[in-house]
Amino acid sequence: MLLAIDAGNTNVVFALVDGGEIRARWRIATDPRRTADEYAVWLSQLLALEGFDRSAVSGVIVGTVVPRALHNLQVLASKYFRTEAVIAGKGSADWGFPLDVDEPQNLGADRALNVLAGHARHEGDLIIIDFGTATTFDVVDYRGAYKGGIIAPGINLSLDALVTAAAKLPRIAITAPDSASVIGRNTVDQMHIGIYWGYIAMIEGLVARMKAEVGRPLRVIATGGLAILFEKHTSVFDTIEPDLTIQGLAMLWERSQQGN
Repeated sequence: MLLAIDAGNTNVVFALVDGGEIRARWRIATDPRRTADEYAVWLSQLLALEGFDRSAVSGVIVGTVVPRALHNLQVLASKYFRTEAVIAGKGSADWGFPLDVDEPQNLGADRALNVLAGHARHEGDLIIIDFGTATTFDVVDYRGAYKGGIIAPGINLSLDALVTAAAKLPRIAITAPDSASVIGRNTVDQMHIGIYWGYIAMIEGLVARMKAEVGRPLRVIATGGLAILFEKHTSVFDTIEPDLTIQGLAMLWERSQQGN
């Protein structure tokens, strides 16, 4: 099996992939100081709890937007899984599609992996929206080329900034509202409306502007852990694929092994 590791700004996701199927996934808070030994203790316990043996892992691939976390993940692969980690975007695991932007070297690995998997799974022009620490909108043309996109504050980041800056506002959970009303009768309701419906308006508005600028039909794919939060109250998504980044890692791994 393949151990695919997606190291993001907020969480590191570990997934076991077997024949293209995700068999298990776990996440831990991102901490660049966490050692390979700490990862190994945590991961070994989870593997055992779900009936997997560490020896079943024959390959490791890492995609990261946190450079300081990479070394310890590489040590984890070599010391505990007896294999050299393949690094997404490097060497035999280069992206393999055109980056038609001004600063291609600055494209985050997570976004590149989404582009790779999105184009492989869907035909035509795409908008891929990834709900993470930041919310990113990426445009992929029908050939699979990355054409650019948008970076916006993630919904949790926006809420944290609001609560931190305003002393009297309480910390609230982000949930889909029961009511479609946008006139709140108390502070908590008003905050829910501002965060949730404000985010819906941003998503719909930006997608509409992107579609108008491209001028061709665009299929909208949502991914990331918070994508399903918005599904109930907007029709802007054509499909939701929560594991698009992991799928991209698995595809990149297979391609990197073709010449070996």
